[in-house]
Amino acid sequence: MTVRNPTPPTSDDDWWRSAAIYQVYLRSFADANGDGIGDLAGLRQRLPYLRDLGVEALWLTPFYPSPMIDGGYDVADYRDVDPMFGTLTEFDEVIVDAHALGLRIIVDLVPNHTSSAHPWFQAALAAAPGSPERARYHFTAGRGAAGELPPNDWESIFGGPAWTRLPDGQWYLHLFDSAQPDLNWRNPKVRAEFEDVLRFWLDRGVDGFRIDVAHGMIKAEGLPDVGFGRQTGQRQVELLGKSRLPYFDQDEVHDIYRAWRPILDSYPGGRMAVAEAWAETPQRLARYIGPDELHQAFSFDFLDAHWSADSFRKVIDTALAESAVINAPTTWVLSNHDKQRHVTRYGDGPAGLRRARAAALLMFALPGCAYLYQGEELGLPEVLDLPDDLRQDPQYLRTGQSRDGCRVPIPWSGELAPYGFSPDGSAPSWLPAPATWRDLSVAAQIGAPESTLELYRTALRIRRAHPALSTAAAQIVWEETRPGVLAFTRTAGGTALTCVVNISDAPAVSTGYGDPLVASAPLTREGTGYLISVDAAAWFERR
Repeated sequence: MTVRNPTPPTSDDDWWRSAAIYQVYLRSFADANGDGIGDLAGLRQRLPYLRDLGVEALWLTPFYPSPMIDGGYDVADYRDVDPMFGTLTEFDEVIVDAHALGLRIIVDLVPNHTSSAHPWFQAALAAAPGSPERARYHFTAGRGAAGELPPNDWESIFGGPAWTRLPDGQWYLHLFDSAQPDLNWRNPKVRAEFEDVLRFWLDRGVDGFRIDVAHGMIKAEGLPDVGFGRQTGQRQVELLGKSRLPYFDQDEVHDIYRAWRPILDSYPGGRMAVAEAWAETPQRLARYIGPDELHQAFSFDFLDAHWSADSFRKVIDTALAESAVINAPTTWVLSNHDKQRHVTRYGDGPAGLRRARAAALLMFALPGCAYLYQGEELGLPEVLDLPDDLRQDPQYLRTGQSRDGCRVPIPWSGELAPYGFSPDGSAPSWLPAPATWRDLSVAAQIGAPESTLELYRTALRIRRAHPALSTAAAQIVWEETRPGVLAFTRTAGGTALTCVVNISDAPAVSTGYGDPLVASAPLTREGTGYLISVDAAAWFERR
């Protein structure tokens, strides 16, 4: 293997403490070959757009060989690229070009489960009960007189039981789809395999990993029942982040990350890992982060915050307090590939867009690392009316709930769908974009001063350059405001930047914070201050 440019774009080992990181849902980002599906070549063509947007790194969703039962989170080969997306050579070219543009690349790692098409699982199916091949997964006998009942009461996150029975009578565990069998991380061969996978991609120059289901690899000894919800009919998934489950957030999972950290640290340039983890308390979530484990863990509380000043204030204070204890950066995120887009969560339509723009300025002003989901810089809403026969989310088939609405391909240009996502005359995009997206395309917004895209570009440029924002230091000072208005100040080098967010039901006047730098809605002078409209935010600077 020859890696043309494995070195990171700068030598700043702490870049991840304050970076803006852009999530690329590769299948829906840009299609270069005209098959209606995004690919690595399409991403490579659009890298200058992402540099100009002002982000420092890209997180790529899975591109590995996969049957695509769960959008690539069912991996059949951890050391290759699915032909749908391109080749390993094209991946290397993305790394080279991204680094040349000052962009880092984070790849998704899916260690909790493989695809049922993975050679290991195929070997397990062909082997006998009790064999070494089956020991790499969770195979066990069922309950009942003839083993006809599942081994325990565990439920799939996608709905239904977390167990499937084979013709030979044994059951295998899958916390997600039945095509995603869970690996047995108590098996040393599993641990050795993924340590090698880490090195494979680090050798190719990746700058970090997003760890899918980072809290799930270790299951409690004996696979005990959860024992919840039988009388109430409540699903176990409703306990995520609220209660301890025998298949999530077990103490031994930290042994895995303590073995991974020296591998990451052995490479130059600040290679990092961020956990997608759920834990019942902020204290338990914080255990995933530290100098001997992972660098970050997503804080989903910010994403789940209601559109209210009290809700945001509580989430921010809690996150900053916890990060201070462990000397780690906070992570902020408003949307991702698993959640309804925040324009729609905040009310949809004009009100939802106003709030989403204000929330972006709030997020970018906070200390720590900000994660953007592709398309949020365009103000894209959730697509709620996709035809049922086009939906591909396995969760939809089990529960009727679908994540496809946030995965519709990005509109780049033009008057008609797919809006430049694919070359002219190409196949239709794998999910159709609505007619209302014509005015939300990149081409329609770029250079338009009041557009959401230009708001993001301006805010990210200031965030990267301003002394009060370009540091991960968690010090903020809350300002006295009337109910429904949030205002905090960050100071560095004799310059103060104040972020004001009006979540009340009436315009708010900001006074004494200095001159405006950027605002999510037009400001008007009001005496010695500025009038901030409802559902709007602004940054002010004073020296």
